[in-house]
Amino acid sequence: MTIGIDKIGFATSQYVLQMKDLAQARNQEPEKFSQGLMLDALSITPVTDDIISLATDAAASILDQEDLATIDMVILATESSVDQSKAGAVYVHQLLGIQPFARAIEMKEACYAATAGLDYAKLHIEKHPKSRVLVIASDIAKYGINSSGEPTQGAGAVAMLVTAEPRILSFNDDNLAQTRDIYDFWRPNYSSTPFVDGMFSTKQYLDCLKTTWSEYQKRQETDLSSFDAFCFHLPFPKLALKGLNKIMDKSLEDSVKTRLQDNFDHSIQYSRLVGNIYTGSLYLGLLSLLENSTTLKAGDKIGFFSYGSGAVCEIFSANLVEGYEKMLHKDRLDDLNQRQVISVEQYEQLFYEDITLDDEGNTDFNSYQTGAFYLESIQGHKRIYKGKMK
Repeated sequence: MTIGIDKIGFATSQYVLQMKDLAQARNQEPEKFSQGLMLDALSITPVTDDIISLATDAAASILDQEDLATIDMVILATESSVDQSKAGAVYVHQLLGIQPFARAIEMKEACYAATAGLDYAKLHIEKHPKSRVLVIASDIAKYGINSSGEPTQGAGAVAMLVTAEPRILSFNDDNLAQTRDIYDFWRPNYSSTPFVDGMFSTKQYLDCLKTTWSEYQKRQETDLSSFDAFCFHLPFPKLALKGLNKIMDKSLEDSVKTRLQDNFDHSIQYSRLVGNIYTGSLYLGLLSLLENSTTLKAGDKIGFFSYGSGAVCEIFSANLVEGYEKMLHKDRLDDLNQRQVISVEQYEQLFYEDITLDDEGNTDFNSYQTGAFYLESIQGHKRIYKGKMK
């Protein structure tokens, strides 16, 4: 029995900020963002778009009635949680109309949690082969105005349906994780924006990759020549490029290096236009690779490096299955180009709008462009969402 990703979908906000406009407003050279970070645009969310609406939109884009009737577990991975107690997966389960006898949980470990969610889903299906597990990575990367992290913001959700006999890719049993207790990026409960030690975080990302890859090679008796592509966590694409170069063995044949570099370029196309989506960044890279590469074929092996600050990382692999291309959406770049371009002033108004409640815990929101699902209001401290499956 093979287990893996049967369907994969993506959702982001309806507003986009061009990096050249942010550079001008912050008195920076545009190349600092377009080349130094390899970012061209950022998705910006209004207050009515949060991790619940984005997650539900992403899942709704791929699920059918049979899925809704048979999914028995919903896992939402996020570091942008809207509630310290109630799992975001519970909201998503209800909004989608998934059958009631399903488990719904939320997972957290910075940007790594979606990988843990996939691991859990795989174990569940090994025990229950007819099960379908919905794993969603949904986040809004948010930093202070004029902060060092401001150019690496973004928003989006990636939804993955995990099943036996999947139609996109099958997981291999080669996962290797590493944990380090460090402070490279963290957000205490009392802060709405994270604390970041940027240089330290970059070094930890690269060192975790290097040391985990070295151990992975020993245990699996392999090297990069056995991979057709390698996907990385993408806080910003330039860091992932440094990661690829870090593990690129100089002894590799030029054809292997070219293949890996070309597919890496395909894997960052969406992230360049969306920005950092935390838990979903690695899997947005996978989606971008699959929908833009013209050389991949069934049986090809893809490597993955998942990293979450704090820190936990994991390297694993999967193989594409026959007919995977039929499960993809080839017009996604056109969809991204339909977002409304906003000015820096509009971005600051949208992205930093506070939720203000009255004495009874109520508020209504202004009307903004959103996907099919959105946060309509808060009533008695309860979040009220609107939207329905097509």
